[in-house]
Amino acid sequence: MPILRKYPAALLLLTALAAHALAATGTPVTVIHAGRLLDRPGQPARGASTVIIREGKIAEVLAGHAAPPAGATLIDLSNRFVLPGLIDCHVHLESDAGGDAGLIEDLTSSPAADAYRAAGNAKKTLLAGFTTVRNLGDDSGATLALRDAIAAGDMTGPRIIDAGRSISTTSGHMDGTLSLGEDLHPSINQDNLVDGVESSRRAVRLQIRRGVDLIKIATTGGVNSRIGSGLGRQIFDDEVKALVETAHLYKKKVAVHAHGTDGINIALAAGADSIEHGTMLDDESIHLFKQTGAYYVPTLSTVNGYIERLANNPAAYNHAVLAKVKWRISVTGDALRKAYPAGVKIAFGTDAGVSKHGRNADEFELMVKHSMPPAAAIEAATVNAADLLGLSAEVGTLEPGKAADLIAVNGDPLVDITVLKQVGFVMKGGVVAKQAP
Repeated sequence: MPILRKYPAALLLLTALAAHALAATGTPVTVIHAGRLLDRPGQPARGASTVIIREGKIAEVLAGHAAPPAGATLIDLSNRFVLPGLIDCHVHLESDAGGDAGLIEDLTSSPAADAYRAAGNAKKTLLAGFTTVRNLGDDSGATLALRDAIAAGDMTGPRIIDAGRSISTTSGHMDGTLSLGEDLHPSINQDNLVDGVESSRRAVRLQIRRGVDLIKIATTGGVNSRIGSGLGRQIFDDEVKALVETAHLYKKKVAVHAHGTDGINIALAAGADSIEHGTMLDDESIHLFKQTGAYYVPTLSTVNGYIERLANNPAAYNHAVLAKVKWRISVTGDALRKAYPAGVKIAFGTDAGVSKHGRNADEFELMVKHSMPPAAAIEAATVNAADLLGLSAEVGTLEPGKAADLIAVNGDPLVDITVLKQVGFVMKGGVVAKQAP
């Protein structure tokens, strides 16, 4: 590159040769002129740049605004900041409701309604600039089917990595019979509940049989579940070990819902690949994160959902849940302020469904508020998230051979992270999904 700066003619010749080569292939070419380009989050942004796209993938990234080859489509983003498509590692596309409304939805919805709701939420998410998501909870199979339909090009939405039905112990956070009358229990699918080593292995294998991409388990209680044992650990060592080992046997990563310190640490010790929420980290947690290389997914945006629902309806949550909601609001960000400076790997995740779909970028503002520089928050939603999802060869940066997933915003997100709340341009796989004037 220093030689090209010294000899501008060399750059022009290189550009002309690239244009000729691309035109000679006979495949459609798209050329993007970017005002600034963050092609590799974690490294400095480039100035005016050209991104050349062929067959849905990045073919080349050039300095300056190179002339497009004959017949190419030019997209002028020369007054905007361009960066890779964002990745949300924790969403629930089937869900829109929370509190008592969520319980009612669970009882009155249908697989067809779930599918339409998931498709609508997927579209909102894509238009917000999130071209890849990890869906952590699919009881009906709607998002598994949506994943395949999007991959086939039959539906519009982000790339979906899906965990299928989440697993916990009987009476744990994923027990769908909690708070229901006993006469309703037989109608609730309970093949995701474990009690001992053998049932733990079987529960994972049942999800593998459904075609999931990863396994999600819960080692602690949850804020939204109505059980008396709170947010601490609710599973034995041998059960956690069996769950993680079985998933890894099938080459599937394990995401772990965990709030209490004891549940976080037992999951990390067992080899979990990510901790979701991780509200009560201690020094041992930090040590285990760094020792194992697991990712922390903070999901700070949950509090936005809680605050907004309570503002609309003070009785939105059962009294037992409300106490946990208030606690979660009060401690939000404490764990991130401990984890990030200590060097724990952070991946972006919102828990959208608890918070609003399409407002996933609200998480950035909270991450920055609670210790992360904007550049690190963006890296968490691109490079780090792609690594956690096992997609680093495909997404996360804008490099030749990778998917042409990119977005553009007005302003500089490295200075003002909130500009990511207003994404004006979205491309996924070389196809424009959104192009605001």
